[in-house]
Amino acid sequence: MAMHAPAGESHALDTNTGLDNRKLLMWLFLASECLFFGSFIAAFLLYRDRNVVGPYPEDLYDIPFTSVSSFVLLMSSLTMVLALAAIQRGNLQAMRVWLIATALLGISFLSGQAFEFTEFWNEGLSLDQNLFGTTFFVLTGFHGAHVSVGVLILLSLVDASWRGKLTTDHSLAVELAGLYWHFVDIVWIVIFTLIYLIQPA
Repeated sequence: MAMHAPAGESHALDTNTGLDNRKLLMWLFLASECLFFGSFIAAFLLYRDRNVVGPYPEDLYDIPFTSVSSFVLLMSSLTMVLALAAIQRGNLQAMRVWLIATALLGISFLSGQAFEFTEFWNEGLSLDQNLFGTTFFVLTGFHGAHVSVGVLILLSLVDASWRGKLTTDHSLAVELAGLYWHFVDIVWIVIFTLIYLIQPA
């Protein structure tokens, strides 16, 4: 059964599932990303206690700082929701404000991550120092790369809106960006919980 698409959306993209093909593609992409992150997290958990030289996680982690950084990223999910709600109400100005706010929160998180990486580096942790360093930088760096891509997507939506190429008929573009952004936030919750908060006895 075909679904009714908003003006400007192609009926050719409708499916029997009732979901737009582009949304299905995004879900498939995010599912594949789960495999990548799951592999990196598993590698970290398997190897973090097999270091023969320091520094070790307990020597470096600054949980209060990372908690604040994590809170900033989580708040960006709220502003992303507000951006989607704004375009669905037809308020493009509010959508741009919330998208910019989301991007700024993402940049703040990335700045915190860069600071943390620098501090760890100064303490002697590098990619090839020990198994903890290798798995930690690969995992958190991979996540940081995803946040960076998300920020670029958000800013490109703002630019498209300013140039009149993103209107209320294209709310799906903001929804897809929101799916990606929420996924990145959820992955960070898992990373922060398993990598930072839960330490081996």
